Amino acid sequence: MLNNWRMKDYDVGAGVKARAFADEARSADWVEVQAPGDTYLALHAAGRLPDPFADQNEADCAWVIDREWWWRCDFTAPETKADERLVLTFLGLDTFATVWLNGEVIGAADNMFREYEFDLTGRVPDGETNALAVKFDPPADRLKDATPPGMGGSLGAVKATKRNLVRKAQFGWGWDWGPTLPTVGLWRPVELAVRGPATLGHVHFSTQSLSAAHDRAQVRVDVTASLARDGAYAVEISLSDPSGALVASRRAPFKGDAVSADFTLHTPQLWWTHDLGAPSLYGLQVQLMDGDTVLDQRLTKVGVRTIAVDQSPDPDEPGTTFFRFVLNGRPIFARGSCWIPASSFVALVGEAQYRPLIETMAEANMNMVRIWGGGVYEHDAFYDLCDQFGLLVWQDFMFACAAYPEDDPAFVDSIAQEVRQQVVRLRNHPSMALWCGNNENQMMHDFIRRPNVEQAPLLGDVYYEDIMPKAVAALDPATPYWPGSPYGGPHANSMLAGDVHDWTVWHGLPPVPVDRPVGRPNATPEGKAYTRYAEDMSRFVSEYGLHASPALETLKRAIPEADLYYGSPALEHRIKDNPKDKVNTLLLTSTGLPGDLQQYVDFTQIMQAEGLKFAIEHFRRRMPHCSGSLIWQYNDCWPCVSWSLMDYNGFGKGGYFYTRRAYAPVLASFKDPGDGRAELWITNEGLGDLADDVVIDLVDMNTGAVVARDHVAARVGMNVSQPVWTMPGVWAAPTASQALHVHSGSGAFPDNRIFFAAIKDVLKPAAVKPEVEIVQRTPHELEVTVSAPAYAYFTHLLTPHGWTRFSDNYFDLRPGERRVITVSNAGVELRQEDVTVRSV
Repeated sequence: MLNNWRMKDYDVGAGVKARAFADEARSADWVEVQAPGDTYLALHAAGRLPDPFADQNEADCAWVIDREWWWRCDFTAPETKADERLVLTFLGLDTFATVWLNGEVIGAADNMFREYEFDLTGRVPDGETNALAVKFDPPADRLKDATPPGMGGSLGAVKATKRNLVRKAQFGWGWDWGPTLPTVGLWRPVELAVRGPATLGHVHFSTQSLSAAHDRAQVRVDVTASLARDGAYAVEISLSDPSGALVASRRAPFKGDAVSADFTLHTPQLWWTHDLGAPSLYGLQVQLMDGDTVLDQRLTKVGVRTIAVDQSPDPDEPGTTFFRFVLNGRPIFARGSCWIPASSFVALVGEAQYRPLIETMAEANMNMVRIWGGGVYEHDAFYDLCDQFGLLVWQDFMFACAAYPEDDPAFVDSIAQEVRQQVVRLRNHPSMALWCGNNENQMMHDFIRRPNVEQAPLLGDVYYEDIMPKAVAALDPATPYWPGSPYGGPHANSMLAGDVHDWTVWHGLPPVPVDRPVGRPNATPEGKAYTRYAEDMSRFVSEYGLHASPALETLKRAIPEADLYYGSPALEHRIKDNPKDKVNTLLLTSTGLPGDLQQYVDFTQIMQAEGLKFAIEHFRRRMPHCSGSLIWQYNDCWPCVSWSLMDYNGFGKGGYFYTRRAYAPVLASFKDPGDGRAELWITNEGLGDLADDVVIDLVDMNTGAVVARDHVAARVGMNVSQPVWTMPGVWAAPTASQALHVHSGSGAFPDNRIFFAAIKDVLKPAAVKPEVEIVQRTPHELEVTVSAPAYAYFTHLLTPHGWTRFSDNYFDLRPGERRVITVSNAGVELRQEDVTVRSV
């Protein structure tokens, strides 16, 4: 990789006049920057920019995107032989870029999501220093005479930024959870490589078929090569199982520039999501041979798996179809969340940032992550980790909430190349479950254009209905394609088919309709109560969620101490959704309104946690009619108030831990039909039939007494959700001071409970101070035992250290109950005084 880069900004057009590409342009005011690297953070390190994420500094950074930026580095070209080529590859140029070599323009780029390759053969002398420079033009200057297409309606932000005219991360221009910090620079590596006359091109591993008994799999390896001269070329393919043992190999001669090899694997070790088995990875080695000489080789990890989307008719709900993923022949319920970039500064996100997020997803019993279409195609390390941890990936193409032009042939061609490159880059990952055309474009088009039946076609359909499906069919036919999210049925967000974005609660919308676009919002407390999730009868819920504050520690790190109060302008700056107090309507029906900052943190996290619990339990009880729950959103790109479960500094909100329990493979949940006789349902997504002795208690929260108890011998088949108990008629109607609790005799599922009033109306003791014992097990691990003399609601352990892991957190304690919690942090030595325990 080329590094040792420096950068400098100029007025638009001034860089060429100043000969920024030439040696004489060197001066002390050039700022050092790494590649991949970020302009904002390099300027901050050089003292020219405040921390973009601190206080309200976002506005002080706005000038960056309006400047002309030059990045330069010097390199010495490696020696090349007569039949070799020297190739320069930019894996990510962000975005309108012109490339200069030794004072001459050698090419240009206009798409952040494409790789650009330049042949330098004969252009640079061996062993001498060469000057490489890249000029980045401001998007506003390049687009000043362009008029962006629109969908109509109130999409003023799209028109103002013209973001839909730029193949660039759309969220960088601001979103309802993210700051306006459009990036610029080299966001992926720059590679300089010598290529011989014969080199490997693309290697594609795919599972062609899998027997019903899983005892035999047919796999294929397709290889392309660039063969510039005649030779006895062959490819040697070796496949090793997860233990390293060789299980298949073949040598095959090239016919033209491609070769395919099919293998039969007996008793294959399949790639599963982590909840269903081992995410087994095979080692694939492909060598390009000329006789006995190895000319080129590729090493990669692959998985044996089949994936499909079942859209057959649902016989129990006439007029509807399933939308459920089928992994290795087994239908699954997708339990997961939506992913946004892990930082506004996407260049510097790597394994160190990805790993704790993906690990905590797996720990939260998630088996799928949806990469949202307004961000980026993530770096390779993201997909490697999803392969390793057994998480399926729903991959949006990078289009979101806009109409995209189709009348510029160069723009269309650039997108076609982007699509092909990304499919080829990611298709070998066994975690890849779905290619999806965009985020919400068909839905927004339906909402804005209807009820006009003769509505104009969606600008962008050439991509979603032609270019993308053809590319996936040709390059990755083993992975399903879906035109958009949401999509399916009589309109894009219909509950009859496909997937749904359910914003009924947060925006106070009418029930997600089955045959027409949504009507006017009802932004009253009743219209936004989270119990309205029970109205959702969709097939697959690929977006829904609730706002919550991050940890108080995260706010302390981002906001000056003088502004750490409820309602401060600095706090409101962290809320990008408008109006800033939109959450209050939801709080009125759940917790009541907060009076200070601590209550704001507590109440919003309680509302999010209880609301997500309610929604997940409803969706999972509907299995198989509903086959997916993807929460908006998992993570943050900066320290803010958002829908995330895990805040920017690695503090899991209460909603994260509630979700972790609600996503357990086996779930016991109470359903209140409204007649005072609650039902207990068990949803079994485990590896076999469930036989369990279940204890159900009706508890008085004030006294701690068990008012009534029942025992159930529960028997539930695999992949079945069914009621196993109804509250006996002899039990008195529950009151606001009572709760139903369920406990598994075998530990098959987490304990659960239901209240019979909104949280603000539940009659329980005032906040209880838990009793705590802490034992130091290792420098990085504590054992915390928590108990309470009375019913303690929303009991949680706090630490000032981000990315600390808790074996459990944010739970209720019944009087006399003891919980033992493991607290660990591999990167920080923990002390007993680092942990505090609260209840609400």
